[in-house]
Amino acid sequence: MKFTIEMPDVSACSVDRCAYNVRGACHAKAITVGDGVHPGCDTFTLSQRHTDGEVEAAGVGACKVAICKYNRELECEARSIEVDFDEDEAAATCTTFELA
Repeated sequence: MKFTIEMPDVSACSVDRCAYNVRGACHAKAITVGDGVHPGCDTFTLSQRHTDGEVEAAGVGACKVAICKYNRELECEARSIEVDFDEDEAAATCTTFELA
């Protein structure tokens, strides 16, 4: 079975060390953001190997950060998001996050 749903896209990812990053774009089918408080990319997978990039672009499948203004019932309503590496948190982070 194959599902087709609309979800915000990951328009850019600058986390070069992630297995899903291919030339600055996320190639996971969908990512999950957050642990309830921090807007980290839960799909981040540290690896020297990268996917082949056959999946065109990732979407945001779920967001667990209830305090984000784009979060509606655990789903992201932003048009798109960007992911970057947060050195302070030592994690890949949704930089589109904004407090509600």
